Amino acid sequence: MLLDRFRLDDKVAIVTGAGRGIGQGCALAFAECGAHVVCSARSRNEIDATAERVRAMGPRALAIPCDVNQRDQLEHLVAETMREFGRIDVVVNNAGGWPPKPALQTSEKYFEEALRFNVTSAFLLSRLAIPHMLERDGGSIVNISSAAGRLPMSGFVAYGTAKAALSFMTKELAIELAPRVRVNAIAVGSVETSALTPFLDADLRAKMEAMTPMRRLGAVEDIAIAALYLASPASSYVTGKVMEVDGGLITTNWPY
Repeated sequence: MLLDRFRLDDKVAIVTGAGRGIGQGCALAFAECGAHVVCSARSRNEIDATAERVRAMGPRALAIPCDVNQRDQLEHLVAETMREFGRIDVVVNNAGGWPPKPALQTSEKYFEEALRFNVTSAFLLSRLAIPHMLERDGGSIVNISSAAGRLPMSGFVAYGTAKAALSFMTKELAIELAPRVRVNAIAVGSVETSALTPFLDADLRAKMEAMTPMRRLGAVEDIAIAALYLASPASSYVTGKVMEVDGGLITTNWPY
């Protein structure tokens, strides 16, 4: 059965930023397809809630607080995963983001912090997990990038540059690690998460939907399904790709 290739039975997935939004959506999608999930984020309450929902589906779950900007906490995340499960099969580098700011108000520190949060953290977690993948059957890394990494927008010089770097890092790692470890990314468009909804009034929503070919904003499940495909054997012939899940954008739908 073709659908069986989407199964992740008894695989172990680490998902950062798993307390809400896209990270939580990925964790639940993986659990629905049989994976044990390590839920990581800075908020203990949020990842505990996600872990409970994973367990309710049947798989095991581990909630580990982690600030991805801190190398020692990433090391702890990987060590605890190996202690509990003895393997790592999937890593979703989802934690990221950065507030917009005009270029001439963007300090060197602000710019470099955006790079660390969105790119360096993903590299470090991947670097720590890959040796454990190679000890067994290989694995899959899914980086959550952004349409902002390919569509220039005023005010997004730090965030957009960071996501462009994450997308290119995906390709670099894929070439080096094939065929044992596949590395792909998702260039996410405007998705209704807690990061976007505070800015969404009726006028902004209408403008963004009108500027999106699919005439709607994305849902968390749109990204989670793409991540499931890239994490599972269904995409066993896919590596080094940046999948655009953005409603068909060819220009930005941010109207400012």
